[in-house]
Amino acid sequence: MITIAIVNQKGGVGKTTTAINVATAMAATGSKTLLVDLDPQGNASTGMGIAAADRTVSSYDLLLGDAELADAMQPSDIPGLDIVPATVDLSGAEVELVTLENRTDRLRAALSDHSGHDICLIDCPPSLGLLTLNALGAANTLLVPLQCEFFALEGLSQLLQTVEQVQQRFNPDLGIVGIVLTMFDRRNRLTDQVADDVRDCLGTLVFESVIPRNVRLSEAPSHGMPALVYDHNCAGSRAYIALARELIGRLPQERKAA
Repeated sequence: MITIAIVNQKGGVGKTTTAINVATAMAATGSKTLLVDLDPQGNASTGMGIAAADRTVSSYDLLLGDAELADAMQPSDIPGLDIVPATVDLSGAEVELVTLENRTDRLRAALSDHSGHDICLIDCPPSLGLLTLNALGAANTLLVPLQCEFFALEGLSQLLQTVEQVQQRFNPDLGIVGIVLTMFDRRNRLTDQVADDVRDCLGTLVFESVIPRNVRLSEAPSHGMPALVYDHNCAGSRAYIALARELIGRLPQERKAA
């Protein structure tokens, strides 16, 4: 199983929207896909139609060692896509994990040796705390959504420094599969400027596919479904389908067949 953490410590950059729709697109290609919601807000779970009352076992239980992966995950309405939902209990996990042994390695241990899925996507919280560090420890690679605004560049610099520290300390094989530009608006001159700056700095690490500002992407979670299901033909859905194709092309050869 290839594990991809969708991470950016800045909030509101499109991590959850990216997680939901890329997971849906991956499942549509035939890849057995697992989505792990690691954000205490639980927006990925809500966006996949998992009601709060149905989250009896969650990623919190998985991290604390109170449940096995098989008990925590549940099927979504998308064929081939399962989800480990999140509850508000995760907000206290940061404190509880501090006293536990191998506190940055809990998620990796929970996902290790799992062979029931081809791809695992982890939706991370907007921070660089222990929850995100667990995701970085468990991941083979990172997908970084980057909003097209000036402050996003500063946040990216901090994230790259954190990735370097994680590589040095406990996950030397961690890589970055790519950076995806989100909330792209060609009517805004700053958007193009930020995009050009990012591409000049990071080159081919930046995906060619960009995710536009799109009302349908914002509406879909309120209906408990990915945008790819809510409106398959909207600009946002088409952009995420294109992103998923690019992503598959960057994954190891044995997964490209999916």
